[in-house]
Amino acid sequence: MKNLLIVVDMQNDFITGALGTREAQAILPDVVELVRGWEGPVAFTRDTHTPDYMNTQEGKHLPVPHCIRDTDGWQLAEPLRPFAEHAPVFDKPSFGSPALAAWCREQAPDTITLCGVCTGICVLSNALLIKATLPETPVKVIARCCACVSPQSHQTALDAMQLCQVDLV
Repeated sequence: MKNLLIVVDMQNDFITGALGTREAQAILPDVVELVRGWEGPVAFTRDTHTPDYMNTQEGKHLPVPHCIRDTDGWQLAEPLRPFAEHAPVFDKPSFGSPALAAWCREQAPDTITLCGVCTGICVLSNALLIKATLPETPVKVIARCCACVSPQSHQTALDAMQLCQVDLV
């Protein structure tokens, strides 16, 4: 059985930096343990912006510069970096990554599991993009290994994914 794990945006700016939360800090050890014990391919995403972020549509809606390429905030959290050295890493300028979904299709997995941040934006976007790309492949989200800007927005996103036939584990 081929089971993919996608670790979404576990970057410094979402954990302890510009958009960091206690919730994201709290899940980091569980995400590291999940990746360490995963039997199958693992891929990572990085939210990736340029210095002109504030002039983008996203920057106008979320006026907090974050995950600017090559800054410390853009880097994956230190404990995850060794795992990413030999894994695919998808830099995405937006919430979802079509390149990630295409890679998932090429892998022909039996299941795809996601974890990471932010549940209500990038985890949700990538889970639904992957589900649309591979409608017959079970897509799962590990709720305890995801975090959002608040516990309420985390739960709202989980509920939305479940409505779209993404399994919560």
